[in-house]
Amino acid sequence: MKKKIGLFLDFDPSDGGTFQYNQIMIDAVAALPSDRFSVVLGYTSDTWQKYLAPHDLRKVFVRPGFWGRAFSLGWTRIGLPIAILRTLCPFFHPIAKALLKEKCDLWIFPSPTAKSFQIAVPSLVSIHDLMHLYEQRFPESASSSEHSDRERNYANICRWAKGVLVDSEIGCRHVQESYDMPLERIHVLPYIAPDYIHSANTPPGFDSRYCLPPKFLFYPAQFWEHKNHKRLLEAVNLLKEDIPDLRLVLAGAPQNAYDSVVRLVRESELADDVVFLGYVPDEDMPELYRRSRALVMPTFYGPTNIPPLEAFVAGCPVAISGIYGMPGQVGDAALLFNPESSAEIAECIRKLWFDDALCARLIERGKKRAEGWGRKQFNERFQSIIERTVENSGCRADW
Repeated sequence: MKKKIGLFLDFDPSDGGTFQYNQIMIDAVAALPSDRFSVVLGYTSDTWQKYLAPHDLRKVFVRPGFWGRAFSLGWTRIGLPIAILRTLCPFFHPIAKALLKEKCDLWIFPSPTAKSFQIAVPSLVSIHDLMHLYEQRFPESASSSEHSDRERNYANICRWAKGVLVDSEIGCRHVQESYDMPLERIHVLPYIAPDYIHSANTPPGFDSRYCLPPKFLFYPAQFWEHKNHKRLLEAVNLLKEDIPDLRLVLAGAPQNAYDSVVRLVRESELADDVVFLGYVPDEDMPELYRRSRALVMPTFYGPTNIPPLEAFVAGCPVAISGIYGMPGQVGDAALLFNPESSAEIAECIRKLWFDDALCARLIERGKKRAEGWGRKQFNERFQSIIERTVENSGCRADW
């Protein structure tokens, strides 16, 4: 008998990497063999319609419901028993009603939402990182309220989910040591680049939308403090006299710590050297990678990230922080630096800016890594994890 699998989508494009990962998961469930699985896509925003349209799958718009969410949030924050909430939710929460109505053998939550444990459905939940525990210096994850919410949510996810997905062995270790979750319920599924990055065509009107320097470094990232724009700008400033034509292009919606980044650019007299693109739609990203000299990503958060994988596919050299799971993710296909050191970042930039042979080697190595772990391999492992989770075999894949 077919197993029914649901995918719950509850984020929008402004969520950056989270939204990209949701897209990856749409394609993964769509690739499940139709003779063994039926799939339903539940979504809470009309934004998803264009992303779901290409797939001939059952689609269900789920009304979020303000009061249901508010009640569930308050219950969880007060610390009342989750088992009782899971029993009550179907009576007042429209999302609970919609998900339970589908009678799925498994609901996949590609983001670590509280709904995955507040609603009594069998769940497989992605935990992208536990940086609120490992990088507590940043306000976006270490404020008392944010830290408490994350800690409460992750602990409950690990308590109630049939399984969790993590990006790396380091991510697996973080979950296990932080919440004592049994290893057989933790599944390593490394990221891949989203399908849109494989487009080889220049989007219509691209040159009219962007006034790009002839040669530039690229960093697509939301303006959170942990993204570390500050030290990247310090590195550019260190090189300003030696490399007068050095230019940096930043993509990301003007929110979070954006104003402080703009202020630092102005104070460092880099206004002519840094280009802010704002939010960039998916279809324009491949061309930005192709035209850039290199991706430079000094993030403090891991364990791993999606942009270097996008750069590999697009043929863009990469320099990235050498922390957490990132060295293992990029292997010999990228330069590594200490994200605390503006001098180390500057030295990597210098090499990439002048050394054509180095860039060519990195591009070639990046393409090989992208070919070795891509959509086919991701989908195969994903299907195996689903089968193990649904059958509750208690056997952890030996990846």
